[in-house]
Amino acid sequence: MTRRRRTVAAVLAAATLLAACSNGPDGAPGTAGPDAPAPSAVETTSPPRFDPQEPADGPADLARRVTDAEDAVRRSATPGEQVRAAAFELQVLYRQLGRRGGWHDRVVAAVPPRHRDTVRAHITARTELRSMHSSLSDTLPAWRIVDPAPAAQLRRHYRDAEAEFGVPWEVLAAVNLVETGMGRIRGTSVAGAQGPMQFIPSTWDAFGRGDINDPRDAIMAAARYLAHNGGGSGRIDNALFRYNNHPAYVAAVKAWASIMTEDARAFRGFYHWRIIYLSEVGDVWLPVGYDRADPVPVRRYLRENPGHRLSTATS
Repeated sequence: MTRRRRTVAAVLAAATLLAACSNGPDGAPGTAGPDAPAPSAVETTSPPRFDPQEPADGPADLARRVTDAEDAVRRSATPGEQVRAAAFELQVLYRQLGRRGGWHDRVVAAVPPRHRDTVRAHITARTELRSMHSSLSDTLPAWRIVDPAPAAQLRRHYRDAEAEFGVPWEVLAAVNLVETGMGRIRGTSVAGAQGPMQFIPSTWDAFGRGDINDPRDAIMAAARYLAHNGGGSGRIDNALFRYNNHPAYVAAVKAWASIMTEDARAFRGFYHWRIIYLSEVGDVWLPVGYDRADPVPVRRYLRENPGHRLSTATS
């Protein structure tokens, strides 16, 4: 949007699906990508336990847990509740890994080859997004956290936008993820950006159609804007830089998009990520139902909601 503004890059934290294939749970495709693990590599007699509140105690532990969670997210038979738990665990573990530079090479070497590119891409995204923040806040934002639109619905919007404007659906999903956690965040940025794809009013006036807060309208407008800046004709770097003029933003969006390009089933994991806010005291989980009209001091919020502070070992 040709603007410098603090995006939701601090949360995910943190980017959907192949067309012409049957859908599994949560809108995930029912067909596997070419590099999908063989069933014997991922099926277990007893499902792994996912506990995102417990940080990894070293590179080997993190690699093992990431492998279990990635396999669970991408396996079509995984029950929805376990997919959600595995996705939250992945989100927290990748945030921890992003802060532990000395672990990077060891974790990449320890995960199975099928997940190495994914882990490398997450390291890139986390490192780049963190570099966008020179200081951290002692207050939590005036946001409302809501459930996103259904996964299958979002997938359809991304694919329709790709068909009309030529912008890869993976890029649109990654932008949606970085900006508002795929629509979980309702609020206006410090620069006045609004809606699930975070448009400032002047850009929406030029490229938007319909309702800035409607997921489909916002996704189509984002594709229209990115295509206007070359995103539909191979100039995705330029298009993303115009969306948010910071090279780290471009690198992070491309990294998360690349994971879904490699294996569309990874969308299920991204879709179930929570809103995690990086504050001066570390990561704070803002669950669905968080609703603040004004900023709130982080420490006061955590006194009232101690379970929403993710372990300082991940900070």
